[in-house]
Amino acid sequence: MSEILVSILLLAGASFMVLAAIGIVRLPDLPTRMHASTKAGAMGAILTMAGVALHFADSAVAARAIAFIVFILLTAPIAAHVIGRAGYFTGITLWSGTTKDELRERYDPESHKLYSGFETRPGQANSNRDKDSSD
Repeated sequence: MSEILVSILLLAGASFMVLAAIGIVRLPDLPTRMHASTKAGAMGAILTMAGVALHFADSAVAARAIAFIVFILLTAPIAAHVIGRAGYFTGITLWSGTTKDELRERYDPESHKLYSGFETRPGQANSNRDKDSSD
């Protein structure tokens, strides 16, 4: 019975990794490729490590597999965010079907500063929020 479960976990992990690879090749721009590789790749690695831990049924191997899974869960989203942000700031072109770009009005490509929207930019009048607070 455990061989069947190990086989299912390993095949599912391999399938998710193949989906991540296909997503990297087929998707049109960096953010969508990054999304596919991060989500499907992390899920594939997690399922594979779960299959390995179950196959060996040793506490040392299981502890290492759990540590690896926690490491992937903690680092994959952060790495994807940093890669996507760096790509945006270096000027990669977004896919023509992109409908929403929330950074466009907050990022100054000349100074490479990202504004939160709560402060005033150089050369910009006070925002409506500042006017409301002075009333």
